[in-house]
Amino acid sequence: MTKPDLKFTLLVPTMNEIIGMKAVMPKIDRKWVDQILVVDGGSTDGTVEYAREQGYDVYEQKTKGLRFAYIEGIHSVKGDIVITFSPDGNSLPERIPALVEKMKEGWEMVIVSRYLDGAKSYDDDPITGFGNWMFRHLINIMFRAKYTDPFVMFRAWRKDLFFRLDLDLEETYSFEERMLHTTIGVEQLFTMRVAKCKLPYSEIPGDEPKRIGGIRKLQVFRWGAASLYEVFAEQIRWPKSRLGVNYAKRQQAASAR
Repeated sequence: MTKPDLKFTLLVPTMNEIIGMKAVMPKIDRKWVDQILVVDGGSTDGTVEYAREQGYDVYEQKTKGLRFAYIEGIHSVKGDIVITFSPDGNSLPERIPALVEKMKEGWEMVIVSRYLDGAKSYDDDPITGFGNWMFRHLINIMFRAKYTDPFVMFRAWRKDLFFRLDLDLEETYSFEERMLHTTIGVEQLFTMRVAKCKLPYSEIPGDEPKRIGGIRKLQVFRWGAASLYEVFAEQIRWPKSRLGVNYAKRQQAASAR
């Protein structure tokens, strides 16, 4: 079912990305979305100042880490749909309009896949390329899904879906983060829980260019170990019957205050 009246927020997580921001963000037509929200994890290179100069909404995280950019930043999102976008050059701005139009068809989540219909990642190295291939097939087998790119940040999703899948709760990530002494992302859990709950999702193709400036923050072995744990743990630790239950309880509690 087509939903043309949806409002869209482009959520841009940053951490010392001034070079990429200046190269990439001017390519985004502000008419494409209703809000551009920069969520910053503690930049010291002028990223925040640049974002404010451009008139973007800015939220400065209280806790560092990409996961907290989502968990804290989502409360400043004004749109019905969130588009998560990397400003370091990995996400192609020109794919935003196609992503918006695809979401208007009524999907819960649409991924801009680096491996669909001839799209390619120019930022993969042999290790990350193999890891993406391995986990893609593992997730598809374990969750009966048909993803081509379960890890990529560049995607759109309904704002309320983040809460319905309990992705805003600390308990969702606490065990593996304590075990591996790191802070993980949300993309893999997002894709697995969408598949587990049989929610409608889709993909569109989009290349991933090499990053521009900044420092690559990927922790290959720690995040790889966390991903492997999550694939198997999700089989038993989060039943699909929990979809929306905690969210509904929190809404009821908030309205009762």
